[in-house]
Amino acid sequence: MTAKTPSWTERTVADIETWLTDMDGVLVHENQAIPGAAELIDGWRSNGQRFLVLTNNSIYTPRDLRARLLASGLDVPEESIWTSALATAEFLRRQRPGGRAYVIGEAGLTTALHDAGFIMTDREPDYVVLGETRTYSFEAITRAIRLIEDGASFICTNPDATGPSKEGLLPATGAVAALITAATKRDPYIVGKPNPMMFRSALNRIDAHSETTAMIGDRMDTDIVAGMEAGLLTVLVHTGITSEDEVAAFPFRPDLSYPSVRELGAELGH
Repeated sequence: MTAKTPSWTERTVADIETWLTDMDGVLVHENQAIPGAAELIDGWRSNGQRFLVLTNNSIYTPRDLRARLLASGLDVPEESIWTSALATAEFLRRQRPGGRAYVIGEAGLTTALHDAGFIMTDREPDYVVLGETRTYSFEAITRAIRLIEDGASFICTNPDATGPSKEGLLPATGAVAALITAATKRDPYIVGKPNPMMFRSALNRIDAHSETTAMIGDRMDTDIVAGMEAGLLTVLVHTGITSEDEVAAFPFRPDLSYPSVRELGAELGH
């Protein structure tokens, strides 16, 4: 049994031609595929439907993420993965083609910026770009603060304050950005979810239109609010962050909700 909240446009899954979906909490949980995820993806691929798997994680390249998903039993093509690093690189390419950036991050971010034509430098960069890394360096953070003080624009891939590890929570991009902001009094422009910018860049990537695209997510405060603001049909699943009981605490609603992607896939005939 599914609980549905009709949207103001009265769109349904039958109207959807292209799909965006979050990764963690929707398709996978702790490197294990969520039941129904493989069937959903296989159904999209066999029907020739365009889709993208979205993640705020800027550490990995799409090739890395494809390998990780494949190990979980999900066959997602590399070109069907869109990260906050790719969205950030696309945004900056449009803002300042051939620009210069001082980057704190890993291969997912540096590769995306290189491919977008950016020069990595710590001398007079146009931007300081902060992404996720397993080992934040105090020296690198200090350098970033000084470059921002000298006039570099401050960009952040995503706002997530913490990330998971086997030992417990780790400080993530948002927490380090707060440190830099406290020192410089400069807030970053954040490209990843919940900024609708990430969804708009994803739509451009697959030549899709918001009126016929849906966003599947597990978080009201990122996936659903950003999808709503981008004009997408929003689909909440309760296999990740936001439980069914917590939805009422938000001043907005998803268009549709399901216990998991298994029930959504069944409605789609996958």
